[in-house]
Amino acid sequence: MDQVWAWDQHVPLRWLLIDEGSRGVDGSDVPLALCADIDGLFVEPAPLPAAEQFTLIDCEPAGLLWEALAQVGTDRAWLGDIVLDPVHGSRRPEGCQPSGPGCSCMEELLDVTVLGQRRSAAGAGLIDVDLRGHLRILPEYGWPPAQPPAAHAFTLTGSHGGLALGTCRQIAGVFRERPRPPVQPVTLLGCRPEPPLQALMEQPSARRRHLKAEIYAIDRSGHAMHTSQRVSATVTGSRPSRLGAGLVDVILDDGLKEPLPPGAREIWELWHTGGPARPNLWAGYDRALRHEWSGAALFHHHSRRPDRPAGHTYHLDGRFVTDIEGFYCALGEAINGPGGYFGWNLSALDDCLRGRWGAMPPFRLIWHHAEVARRHLLPGYDRPAYTQRAWGPAIDLHYLLDIFTESSIEVDLR
Repeated sequence: MDQVWAWDQHVPLRWLLIDEGSRGVDGSDVPLALCADIDGLFVEPAPLPAAEQFTLIDCEPAGLLWEALAQVGTDRAWLGDIVLDPVHGSRRPEGCQPSGPGCSCMEELLDVTVLGQRRSAAGAGLIDVDLRGHLRILPEYGWPPAQPPAAHAFTLTGSHGGLALGTCRQIAGVFRERPRPPVQPVTLLGCRPEPPLQALMEQPSARRRHLKAEIYAIDRSGHAMHTSQRVSATVTGSRPSRLGAGLVDVILDDGLKEPLPPGAREIWELWHTGGPARPNLWAGYDRALRHEWSGAALFHHHSRRPDRPAGHTYHLDGRFVTDIEGFYCALGEAINGPGGYFGWNLSALDDCLRGRWGAMPPFRLIWHHAEVARRHLLPGYDRPAYTQRAWGPAIDLHYLLDIFTESSIEVDLR
């Protein structure tokens, strides 16, 4: 977005809302509002749910599940993650594909431990298996259903590697009513509504006052940066704002699916005022805010800058690479300078290693203070406290080195 945004107010302009559902006559974005602040954008996250107990009923175990049953009460009873894929017969419900993420009835259990077994009431050599673990809940896939799908069985596979773990006819504990976490409604504070929003606010019908908007951050030069945040809600009221003459506060009835944590406000404020001026300003953050740092770096990345040519040498400061989030922060700055971005998950790293993100491969990476990563990036199972999204096998140093090798990146550990 090349347009420069400004207003004549004593409070800084921070946020821009763009209509998600319409375009101008020339195909341009349709602005809805300029805002000084957004209440409900930075919210303390709800704690992750505690572990639950599940039962695989009428189960015919195989592979690692069969082996774990013989190790109940020991560390070897831990299974990792399990995909529960319903067997519908010859016809699946529309939109439900085998092993497809976001399947309307496929579920995934995380960090699973086998607790015990007993003979099934169905007989025929089947057993019931008790498990302890977590149900993966991701906002983009909707809330887990309270009722099981119309399936006559479930196949059980390992999430990572797809190893067969057997089948069962029913599952207890997965499909049930779960309390939804509280949602903080959004209020646009110190807002200058543009004509489309002004017209929407004047509609008598609540249905016609519904908006879907993307939220952009405005830096001090007036340029807009995407945030990945979207709001879908109904305008329930407005009031004159105390933040400036002619500004209003617009009250909405719903919040964001995944608001930013409160500590991320400081990160976005840093970019608003010009961005990081020196490296490692992220080093004092915890894992959650290091992840938010990389997200802010992504959205402020200058995509039009050409890559440095292949064969260039980059220096990674590894003193603070105590977790995988710290690795992405340090790598981004090694390639693109303070506040730089070069991936914030494995998929994004793979994209960056193909070029167009600041460095054309192959190149050389000198990893200073690599002993820090050797001590902290270890094999195992990763359970970051800030999100279930990243639960799974830990990304260790050797795994990262293999990724670099596959992309013809020479890494010099020092």
